[in-house]
Amino acid sequence: MLNEWYQHIVFAYPYLLWLLLLLPLLIVWYIISHKKSSSSVTVSSLGIYRKTGSSKNVLRHLPFVLRLFSLALLIVAIARPQTRSSEERVEGEGIDIILCMDVSGSMLAEDFSPNRLEAMKKVASDFVDARKTDRIGLVIFSGESFTQCPPTTDYAALKSQIYAVRSGILQDGTAIGSGLSTSVERLKTSESKSKVVILLTDGENNGGLIPPSTAKEIAKAYQVKVYTIGMGTEGFAALPQQTTGGVVRTMEKVNIDEKLLREIANETGGSYFRAKDNESLSQIYADIDKLEKSKIETSTFSRYKEEFYPFAIAVVVLLLIEAWLRYKVLRKFP
Repeated sequence: MLNEWYQHIVFAYPYLLWLLLLLPLLIVWYIISHKKSSSSVTVSSLGIYRKTGSSKNVLRHLPFVLRLFSLALLIVAIARPQTRSSEERVEGEGIDIILCMDVSGSMLAEDFSPNRLEAMKKVASDFVDARKTDRIGLVIFSGESFTQCPPTTDYAALKSQIYAVRSGILQDGTAIGSGLSTSVERLKTSESKSKVVILLTDGENNGGLIPPSTAKEIAKAYQVKVYTIGMGTEGFAALPQQTTGGVVRTMEKVNIDEKLLREIANETGGSYFRAKDNESLSQIYADIDKLEKSKIETSTFSRYKEEFYPFAIAVVVLLLIEAWLRYKVLRKFP
């Protein structure tokens, strides 16, 4: 308990603690001066009085010890021990961001570890952790789109929704236009000066009621910047398929409409990225994090509580005990 208390103590004048080095010098001085003042004469006829005043002989060094302790406590007290409590207040202008994620069946391909979907969820969660004052939402799409989480600053709730994403909960397909238009819909009433969609897909648009070109124009109309990410390795990727005999892995060709994704990004003021493995995917989200920085001001307030009072009280008590011993118990009569 005492050790825990000491770990939270700071000193206003820590350099005064160097005065504690005087204490060993005082002890040496006391020993030397006491030896010089001691008598070396022995009178055999007084042997019967040897036990007289033995208790005083035991106590005669106690006043010095008490004064030494009181001096040590006084030095600690004038160094002003304090406990500090700090409060940090973060203020700033945040960005409204929608994470638009493809959850089609092809996102189970295993060219990422353990697969594309799980790798995407991991880096998206890390991205959320890096933000401070932004409102972030989640839209998922396959053959249709759905708002999994509206824009929020409750990052714990958002991350739980990210990890709850599963393939197969929506009609299969790749409706890029629907996913983008739903994302813009969540941002169009935002009063934030910067509105961003991070759209990730591993395929080509093959479904949905809204063409990607129309969704792109809607994003431009509402001044929504779109960063697009094509996810998948070159060539073929292993895709698990559930059959009556169990899970069978087939090699599927990776088809990403990079031209479309680059066009959406360029015309809305964003950028296009290609992720071919876990490391490049993590780096892409880190790069977007650097490109879209919030204006954050951090103010730290520190409160100090003085803790020298117990030391000062202990000094007074020790000096009173010393005085009582010196002038009452150990008093020398002429």
